[in-house]
Amino acid sequence: MNLETAERRLCSEALNTAGNIVGAADLLGITRHALKRRIIKLGIEWPPARGSRPEPST
Repeated sequence: MNLETAERRLCSEALNTAGNIVGAADLLGITRHALKRRIIKLGIEWPPARGSRPEPST
């Protein structure tokens, strides 16, 4: 695993956990703008396409 792969994984996990850019940036300890730059640089799809995230079970 290289640094870019690790960064992509951390950003993706933070986004999925928080559900939004502001919350994910807070989890990562960076600004919203810095996270947005990383999303673009790393090619992370955000917001995710409809249906790509499993619905919570009830």
